[in-house]
Amino acid sequence: MKITVSSQGKNLESQVDSRFGRAAQFILYDTETDGFEVVSNAQNLDAAQGAGIKAAETVSRLEASVLITGHCGPKAFETLSAAGIEIVLGAEGFTVSQALEKYKAGELKPSGNSDVSGHWQ
Repeated sequence: MKITVSSQGKNLESQVDSRFGRAAQFILYDTETDGFEVVSNAQNLDAAQGAGIKAAETVSRLEASVLITGHCGPKAFETLSAAGIEIVLGAEGFTVSQALEKYKAGELKPSGNSDVSGHWQ
């Protein structure tokens, strides 16, 4: 299974980025190989609008089954849900590796709704 985590840095010890659409990058973690790759989200950092939807499209192209992040707006949430991606919110304050471990242990659960309004920064 592939899990995408919004990240402030480029390794598993980086902090989870609380902003999904404007996250610095994404860590794509593969549970089968225990490996990961870094995917830049630079194109969305300064976007006037649509950052969440574009980031959701990126995550979908990565063929991730799960997204772990801090917060997610309604349009991005809809786009991710339509792609069949499970969305886990509230992971801010953790490193990427901590968030992954908490998810695998069942301590971070999928969310049924977005938790911020659009254009949240």
